[in-house]
Amino acid sequence: MYDRKTMQVRRPSTILLGTLECILASIIAGIFASLLLITAVLLLSNFANAATATIDITDKTGQEPNHIQHPENAKQGTLFFRNAGDFSMAPTVKTIVDFSVTGMIARATVKQYFRNPDAVWKEGIYVFPLPDDAAVDHLRMHIGQRIIEGQIRERQQARKEYEVARSEGKRASLVEQERPNIFTTSVANIGPHEEIIIEIEYQHLVRFDSGSFYLRFPMVVAPRYIPGNSLIKGFSGTGWAMNTDLVPDAERITPPVLHPDKGNINPVEININLDTGFPLEHITCSYHNIIINQVSKTGYTIKLEQQETHADRDFELFWQAEPGNTPRAAFFTERTQGENYGLIMLLPPENPSSRQLNREVIFVIDTSGSMAGTSIRQAKASLLFAISKLNPGDRFNIIQFNSYTEQLFQYPQAVAEQSLRQAEHYIDRLKANGGTEMKPALQAALNTTTEERYVRQVIFLTDGSIGNETELFQVIKQQLGHSRLFTIGIGSAPNSYFMSRAASFGRGTYTWIGKQTEVQEKMQILFSKLEHPVLTALAIDWGNAEGLEIWPQKYPDLYLGEPLLITIRASAFPDAIKISGVIAGRDWNATMQLQGGSDNSGISILWARKKIAALMDQAGKGDEKDAIKQLIIDTAMKFHLVSKFTSLVAIDVTPARTRDAILESQNIPVNLPAGWVYEKVFGQLPTTATPATLHLVIGLILLLAGIILLFTRKYVYTI
Repeated sequence: MYDRKTMQVRRPSTILLGTLECILASIIAGIFASLLLITAVLLLSNFANAATATIDITDKTGQEPNHIQHPENAKQGTLFFRNAGDFSMAPTVKTIVDFSVTGMIARATVKQYFRNPDAVWKEGIYVFPLPDDAAVDHLRMHIGQRIIEGQIRERQQARKEYEVARSEGKRASLVEQERPNIFTTSVANIGPHEEIIIEIEYQHLVRFDSGSFYLRFPMVVAPRYIPGNSLIKGFSGTGWAMNTDLVPDAERITPPVLHPDKGNINPVEININLDTGFPLEHITCSYHNIIINQVSKTGYTIKLEQQETHADRDFELFWQAEPGNTPRAAFFTERTQGENYGLIMLLPPENPSSRQLNREVIFVIDTSGSMAGTSIRQAKASLLFAISKLNPGDRFNIIQFNSYTEQLFQYPQAVAEQSLRQAEHYIDRLKANGGTEMKPALQAALNTTTEERYVRQVIFLTDGSIGNETELFQVIKQQLGHSRLFTIGIGSAPNSYFMSRAASFGRGTYTWIGKQTEVQEKMQILFSKLEHPVLTALAIDWGNAEGLEIWPQKYPDLYLGEPLLITIRASAFPDAIKISGVIAGRDWNATMQLQGGSDNSGISILWARKKIAALMDQAGKGDEKDAIKQLIIDTAMKFHLVSKFTSLVAIDVTPARTRDAILESQNIPVNLPAGWVYEKVFGQLPTTATPATLHLVIGLILLLAGIILLFTRKYVYTI
């Protein structure tokens, strides 16, 4: 038979084969369409049935229901999961935090109260934040009057022990680090209507900057933007995002988020015992109302005015010494396990600026969906203030990014009336929407051919809510050149780990603006740093020190108002150290006595945490990477610390759940950070469902697409 389209003769067998192929392709296409429809219905059903959550779980009779058949009748705030045609309630969490602050060292005890409101045995999984420099070293599980101490294990071993205990019906808890500022607590076999308390202890340094001391406690893990190509493997978590090649643990850092319309959950109580060692001028809490009682000349007790506040924004307390009492230097020591540990704090003198240098300032502003609401208003106000501080002779540019990157000018422009008016008009029109594709914006900001007579400064305004921190750190390391990167964390719950480390790699500083009334004050502090000379080329002569190990090993540049902080381990401390550097082109020298330092427990823990952080920054490959990993594990095991490669696990020896009793595993939701707009982040779809169904849909699509392509090939035979 002659085919006019192909101008070829086709055999009858070919025609029959083609006809059969068409029929088979039609059948497969029909099955494919039907499966798509079914899986779409399943997806919508899962999303609709994974509603959101409360602390009050009693019904109208005052009794605790086993299962709620009609979730619309529940009180505001209850997270439901569908189980065999029923609805069950997720465990709830309440947190009590007790701080003890002595000088510059804060010790915290965090108690997480896991309560099972249901009649079915539960496993609760709670993703929560801690300060990015927190050294987590203790875990205790309270079951009634009994306390089970947690043990440090390599991460895989800890997970294995936990899973075995869970399957055997034993009560168990596991604390794992996902990021330096994101942790996961898993609690297995919480009995019906039972409460289990997980107690975590950590230690970190109080931050000092420009005359003020800061204690910060993050309360909520903000939703992260997850870039990259999806990986349909390794269902290692229960988050709303899928793992990708750029964020291979996305499922572990994206807990379900409660819609603000459903109320708030996860109440937190905070109590602080503060002993500064010197009289204070004032104590202020940035974002919460507090009650302060003075108990001694230098001691105070502080608690939240509202005893329980919901975890939707970070807590920050700061205090200032009375004029003339701010310490210029401090030395804290601890002797443990036959070794000496020390913490050195030294505040360099405030040298007046010499001649003013011309600057090239590149402003980068995040206009993604997570910045919608109060965050974009804070960012725009900060940016307007910043351009008003530019001087004649400077030049500047503005880069905004969301799903795309855009520059105001093709090249940086000189500061002039016209260019400033253009910038003000551009800032006024900025709106928050879309994704957080940060890498192209960073690359554009760091791409420079600036003349050496200009000091190049990149000011980055963002909430930092991304999951690919490692990729972005590499961009900064590789492309920084002679630029300096200053990060400004915007909003109620910025990603402090990313912001602080990015500034560290960028030889700059990190500033946090949590509300619009802080813009002028905090931006003024930042510009004071930008306009004053930097103390560089720091070096220390350790004299007659023996067996010395210092962290960090590379000393940072210091800006106005910032102290030098160093942790050391030594067989014997020197009598004094000599510190030198360069500021405003002139040599600077100082001598610090190390005799008679204040004794403080926990300095060894801070030293170990600094060592682990520094080692994690050394991104090696091959044998070097394996050696660094082992060194981190050895340090964490010795000092009982949670790290990327080690976890704390606590297991009760007595089984509580029989093997035939059902165990439901449920991820505990978190609040949306205050000021965020839910629909700008998630659209209209709820995010409390597990991604397993989505994984199934994608797998079916890829499989069926391959089958269709296989059976719809056209065989053409020629004579």
